[in-house]
Amino acid sequence: MPVLNSIADMAEDMTTWRRHLHQNPELGLECHKTAAFVVDQLKNFGITDIHTGIATTGVVAVIEGRGPGRTIGLRADMDALPMEDLSGTDHASKIPGIAHTCGHDGHTTMLLGAAKYLAETRNFSGKVALIFQPAEEGEGGGRIMVEEGMMERFGIDEVYGIHNMPGGEVGHLHTTPGALLAGVDTFYIDVQGVGGHGAMPYQAKDPVMSAVAIVQALQTIVSRNVNALDQLVITVTQIHADGGTNIIADTARIVGTLRYFDKEVQALARARMAEIVEFQPKAFGQTAVLTYEEGYPPTINHPDQASFAAQVAREVVGAGKVDDKCQPIMAAEDFAYMLEARPGAYLFLGQGDTPVCHHPEYDFNDEIAPVGASFFATLVERALPL
Repeated sequence: MPVLNSIADMAEDMTTWRRHLHQNPELGLECHKTAAFVVDQLKNFGITDIHTGIATTGVVAVIEGRGPGRTIGLRADMDALPMEDLSGTDHASKIPGIAHTCGHDGHTTMLLGAAKYLAETRNFSGKVALIFQPAEEGEGGGRIMVEEGMMERFGIDEVYGIHNMPGGEVGHLHTTPGALLAGVDTFYIDVQGVGGHGAMPYQAKDPVMSAVAIVQALQTIVSRNVNALDQLVITVTQIHADGGTNIIADTARIVGTLRYFDKEVQALARARMAEIVEFQPKAFGQTAVLTYEEGYPPTINHPDQASFAAQVAREVVGAGKVDDKCQPIMAAEDFAYMLEARPGAYLFLGQGDTPVCHHPEYDFNDEIAPVGASFFATLVERALPL
């Protein structure tokens, strides 16, 4: 890979760091050992301006360049997932039920590689803020860091991040201006019926029938209420009713997820969902209650910063390996909160034909870590020239 020579030289060290992190995963905000490892490495690199305890275990380290200037934020997430590691590697997780099956160990390693290079060279004016974030997987550590005033505290002007991309060609970088990842909400619908004997359904009010009708009606939001040019996903993932082979339950529960890019589309879908949940069960003489939980907002790249990031990517990996108008995907990412707070961009880095993220056999491809580190380092030098 056409990476910076000094970063290429630390590839073996980066693999060692990454595999240590992979063997010792932590969840959510409780990334204590991971944060301690990060701090130890940063100190080994000669970085002294290190701040801990942000969003419980988040770390921000600041490297000063050779003159005054703006501050660029670079972010990596640190947390793992509550699942088994079935990768079969020699460096598989040592912690039962916890695994780095999304590659955050690799993201942390890429930022550490960039940190070492930037601390040694300091070929830039201004500052770089290295953001090591906990709790991307569901608890919104990025939101918490922003709410705790990270951007103001460290004077961050722009912020950038990278996520690995299984299925993408090794070392290829992908981004786009505007929406890159979806917003994600969760909904719960509780249907109240009247239970009874399965042999005498006419004496009951079967909540399963209401639940089925509600699920069918929810699909019309996408097909009949939203402009076909807009993007919306409503997926029902669970239907529960505690009946038996000959017992009609009193209640049923529907659980699902909603994914969107445009907040007006989100508002329309939420309003229609509320109407369906209110009126559809009435046809069965029943009632239902909707509980709607807003999750991460869409990850929206700022056009100027996305264009700049693509320019840097072409310099690092070559024009033929950069897609600057990639197709957005309906997964979600709490880097969205940082992009709501400051201009910036998010990118995907191809890691080859591997199991997808969140699959128990997934493992980060160490070959791409120097590419991500080189991108981060080069971006700082181009954004903050001497």
